[in-house]
Amino acid sequence: MITVGHLINGQIVTDTERTQDVFNPATGEVTKQVALASKLTVEKAIAAAEAAFPEWRNTPPIKRARVMFRFKELLEQNAERICQMIGEEHGKIVHDAMGELQRGIENVEYACGVPELLKGEHSKNVGPNIDSWSEFQPLGVVAGITPFNFPAMVPLWMFPMAIACGNCFILKPSERDPSSTLFIAQLLQEAGLPNGVMSVVNGDKEAVDTLLHDHRVQAVSFVGSTPIAEYIYRTAAANGKRCQALGGAKNHAIVMPDADIDNAVNQLVGAAFGSSGERCMALSVAVTVGDATADALISKMREAMTSLKVGAYQDKSNDFGPLITRQHQQKVIGYIDSAEEEGAEVVVDGRSIQVSACESGFFVGGTLIDQVKPGMRCYKEEIFGPVLLIVRAQSMQEAMQLIDAHEYGNGTCIFTRDGEAARYFSDNIKVGMVGVNVPLPVPVAYHSFGGWKRSLFGDLHAYGPDAVRFYSRRKTVTQRWPSSGVREGVEFSMPTMK
Repeated sequence: MITVGHLINGQIVTDTERTQDVFNPATGEVTKQVALASKLTVEKAIAAAEAAFPEWRNTPPIKRARVMFRFKELLEQNAERICQMIGEEHGKIVHDAMGELQRGIENVEYACGVPELLKGEHSKNVGPNIDSWSEFQPLGVVAGITPFNFPAMVPLWMFPMAIACGNCFILKPSERDPSSTLFIAQLLQEAGLPNGVMSVVNGDKEAVDTLLHDHRVQAVSFVGSTPIAEYIYRTAAANGKRCQALGGAKNHAIVMPDADIDNAVNQLVGAAFGSSGERCMALSVAVTVGDATADALISKMREAMTSLKVGAYQDKSNDFGPLITRQHQQKVIGYIDSAEEEGAEVVVDGRSIQVSACESGFFVGGTLIDQVKPGMRCYKEEIFGPVLLIVRAQSMQEAMQLIDAHEYGNGTCIFTRDGEAARYFSDNIKVGMVGVNVPLPVPVAYHSFGGWKRSLFGDLHAYGPDAVRFYSRRKTVTQRWPSSGVREGVEFSMPTMK
C-alpha cells in the first residue's frame, strides 16, 4: 500500500514508525496510508528552512515573483490531476474541487505582485539632509497548519505570500487528505524554488506541537475548529510567536419578506449543501423574518431539495459528495437526532440516504430542519455537514440580535430588495464577512479573509493585504550624511526636525 510521506529539503522522506489510514470517503475503503511525522522529522524540516533562509531572504523580490508565475502555470497544467486527488481523498465533486483550486490560484496570482506589495514608504528631507523610509523584511521560518476541507485552497492562502515575502515555510496539512497538498508543494519545487524554502510535514498533534514550541519558527497560521484555533493561538503566543488562527463558524442568512424567494432558495441550496456543508463559510442557518416568509421558503426549499444528487467525486452531475470520515458522518447524524429530540421539525431528512455503488460511503443527504431555537445544541455548535436550520424571527432587529449573540462571527448574508435595510445590516451586524444577496461572501484574493468573535484569534486576517503584513515586519530607517568636515556637538534633548 502507498504511504504518503513528507517533502523536506527538496526530497520526499517517509518515516513509517507511525502511520494513519487514508480513506476514499465515497466507498469507505482504505486507499493508502500517511506517515505521521515525529518530532525529529519536523525538526529536520525546520533546520532545512533555517539553512535556506539567508539566501532566499536576499533573493530579489522580482526573482521570487518569477517562481510564483511558473508555479501558477504548473497548477493550471496539472489542475485535473490535483482535482482527482482531492476527490479521491476528500470526496469533493470534481467541479467543486476545480472551484477550490481556482480560488487558490488567485492567491498565487496576487503573490506574483510581491515586488509592488513590498514597496515601503520614502520621505526625503524630513530634517536638514535627513531622509526616512520604511521597508518590509521577512520573519524567517514560518509555519501553516491547514484543515481537511480545502486541501488545495487553504494552503495556497498561506505559503505563496509567505514565500514571496522572503520567508521559508513549513506546511502541516491535514492527515485526512494529504496527497494533493504534497503534490502541489512538489510543483512549487519544479517551478524553481530552492531546496528548504518549502517543506511539507504530514502528521498529528506531535508535529503541531513541535512547530508551536520550536523557537526557530517565528509565526504560525492556522485554519480549523475553534477549540484547536484557541489552543494554537495561546500556545504560539506563549512561545513568542506571531499567530493568526481562524476558527469555526455558524453563518446565518436573514431572509426578509421582500426577498426574491426563488433566488434565495437557489442560493441557500448551494451555500448550505455544497461540499457537503464542510465549509467554514457554509450557510447553516436561515433566519426568516415573519412566519409567511418561513412557510414560503420551506415549501420551495423542500421542492428544490428533491432534485439534489449525491454521490462520488468523478460524476460531474453530482451536487455534493460524502463527509470526510465515518466518525464525522455519525457526528452530523447525531446533531440531527438531537434537534429532533429537542423539539425541532426535520422537514427533509438526509440520515438514511443510500448511494448506489457506494453503500459503505460516508454520506449524509441534504437536511432541512424547522422550528429551531437558539438554545438547541444544533444551533449553538458548528455542525459542518449538509444541514440547514430554519430559525423564525418576527423582525429584522430580532434576526440581527440572534446573529450578534452567537459566539461565532465568520460570515453572514441578507436576502432583500431594500437598499436601506441592506446598508443598515452591513453597517451594524457584528460579523467579519457580510453578503447582500451573496450567500458565500468569501473575499477575493486582493482583499483579506477573516471573521470576528470566536471565529478568529489574532489581529490580521488571512491572505490579501493582511498577509503581507503578517509575513513581514516593518523596519524604518532614518539616515543623514553630514557635509564633509562638519562636526556636531553633543545633543541631550529628544531629536526633533528643526
